Amino acid sequence: MSTESLQSAVGFAPEEIDTAAPTRSARLKWVVVVDEALPAGRAVNAAVCVAAATGEAVPGLLGPDAVDGTGSAHPGLPWAGCTVLAASGEQLAELRARAADSLGVHVVDMPVAAQETRVYDEYLEKVAASEAVPCLAVSLIGPRNRVDKLVKRLSLLP
Repeated sequence: MSTESLQSAVGFAPEEIDTAAPTRSARLKWVVVVDEALPAGRAVNAAVCVAAATGEAVPGLLGPDAVDGTGSAHPGLPWAGCTVLAASGEQLAELRARAADSLGVHVVDMPVAAQETRVYDEYLEKVAASEAVPCLAVSLIGPRNRVDKLVKRLSLLP
């Protein structure tokens, strides 16, 4: 089975979802690592984009909707938590490469080209024409011990 196939298989089975347990007890750990040199708005954009792609790709990541006292629903959020870390551009490139080779770790990245274009087809063309694809953010979700090892020296995004 290819690394790509294993990555797409990352997720929570229904019996693993325990919204009453602390996030640290979840089998999978989710981190988003953002380029520390980005201005705040671009950093948030990059983090949100990789988080959206991760939420779509990982079964069981989102908890049930919350309903407030008035009956209004608030869409489900990640019940297993997510930590947002900072790294240099060089560290991001290294992290992405190592994570892509780590079995069972789902990797979503946001190439620089995504913030350099305003038309998605232009983004696709720009990435396709590049051999080196620097990233602004990387989302990793996988077995807690593997993800911890990959991000062990990174600090929280300030």
